[in-house]
Amino acid sequence: MIYLDYAATSPLREEALEAMLPYFKEAFGNPDSLHACGRRAAAALQRARDAIAAALGVHPSEVYFTSGGTEADNWAARGIARGGAAEKLLVSPVEHAAVLSAVSAHREHVVCRVGEDGVVSPDHVRDLLAASGGVSLVGVMAVNNETGCVQPVAELAAAAHAAGAYFFSDCVQAAASCDLKELARHADALALSAHKVGGPKGVGALVVKKGVPIAPLIAGGEQERGLRGGTSNVAGAVGFARALSLAQAEREAYIRHTGSLRDAFEQRILAELGSEVRADGARRVPNISHLTFARGGTAFLNALDLAGVACSGGAACSSHSAQPSHVLMAMGRSAEEALRGVRFSFGRETTAEEAARAADIVVEKYRIFSRAQA
Repeated sequence: MIYLDYAATSPLREEALEAMLPYFKEAFGNPDSLHACGRRAAAALQRARDAIAAALGVHPSEVYFTSGGTEADNWAARGIARGGAAEKLLVSPVEHAAVLSAVSAHREHVVCRVGEDGVVSPDHVRDLLAASGGVSLVGVMAVNNETGCVQPVAELAAAAHAAGAYFFSDCVQAAASCDLKELARHADALALSAHKVGGPKGVGALVVKKGVPIAPLIAGGEQERGLRGGTSNVAGAVGFARALSLAQAEREAYIRHTGSLRDAFEQRILAELGSEVRADGARRVPNISHLTFARGGTAFLNALDLAGVACSGGAACSSHSAQPSHVLMAMGRSAEEALRGVRFSFGRETTAEEAARAADIVVEKYRIFSRAQA
């Protein structure tokens, strides 16, 4: 198998696994217990919080552990509010389903638009904020999880702040290739997930800056400053911290490696298939290649899978849905065209030989598939 679905999840880094192992075995204590075993676990949890805060340039008290990016997105979308009666939330139409579903169910909201390149215009957001009134939170992701499009976070945050609103950014897909300190400098809150950067599944974080009001998420114990009850996932937090610290330290090398693979992969396919395929998005992170084919859909994805190429038709959490991509439709594509997108994503473990072989397989299988569909 050639694995090109790193945007869905990445393999657990050996360094993260080694850091986690003691907290499954001899240091298994509950960090809220007052005895020595509990204190050891509590110290590990605090070190993990400190390390994540250092990677983001924030205070440790601003880091809240969650079960992943989806929970962090939900918490921010539902919980960040000033407390006024007429509050609204402004979001982009290309947000992760976790944000869009939470907003639709729990908040009055305004949806901005994106251009054909998938990017939100700060001027458009400023105009909407001026026209809408009562917007207390603007939520725009840093990097789209399907196309890899990078949003102008600094400008969008400035527009939100000028209108008296907070700015939240889903940074789950940005953590491997973007400067998190820079993103955190502009955002009032941001979401992260461990398994996108070589950490374990089932753990993430919501960063909420001091002074930003947020409602409790889970009633229960005093964990996470009384805002999220439940026994802390110490091993997960430790592995997350190790993986995130390494990802940020290795970011430049990661950008060079995945960018060269992605560019060579796309060039090979575009040269062979020409007008039968298009690359989606303009300014993108280097590890994601989202291609829309003239013919495609689930059957084409199945053909690639059977040929040994692991990729996806969009977000992994929506891969079982027969619905067209809401991201591509927001970019102006028809519903039929939005069913023909394929996301290939690369990681630190991907080799040049794998990328080249995958491109050849894509071309070969597409030609077979296209002839069968003609």
